[in-house]
Amino acid sequence: MSWVEYMTSILLAAVMGGVIGIERAISGKAAGLRTNILICLGAAAFTLVSRQMTGDEGSIARIAAQVVTGVGFLGAGAIIQDRGGVHGLTTAATIWLVAAIGMACGAGLYALGASATAVGFVVLVALRNVGNRLDNIAEKLSHKDEQQ
Repeated sequence: MSWVEYMTSILLAAVMGGVIGIERAISGKAAGLRTNILICLGAAAFTLVSRQMTGDEGSIARIAAQVVTGVGFLGAGAIIQDRGGVHGLTTAATIWLVAAIGMACGAGLYALGASATAVGFVVLVALRNVGNRLDNIAEKLSHKDEQQ
């Protein structure tokens, strides 16, 4: 790979991670702009390193699997359980998605990374209100059950 290809992968990972990160920052989530960019960059860098270090596809797949495992620990750290329920699941899923986007960029699969970014952004933005409405309906139903 050339220096231009490396830079393209890294810069696109930063931009795509930033798109998701902007939404998370606007939503007031702890894993915001910088965190999502860094996760995406890290996944892209690990993928680029694995491509450079290994010649066979099996080795690349093993390194990719380890990136997924490592990101799982980050996501687990974002999940908080308390008496009111579980919080941070969307943030954990977003961390997982951003790592996949970074891996796609690192593998040179820019259309896949861009598609996942676009769909992920739409899900986060467009379905936020739907999720809130469903939560309100569920809360009302649980209050009715408690009253009976």
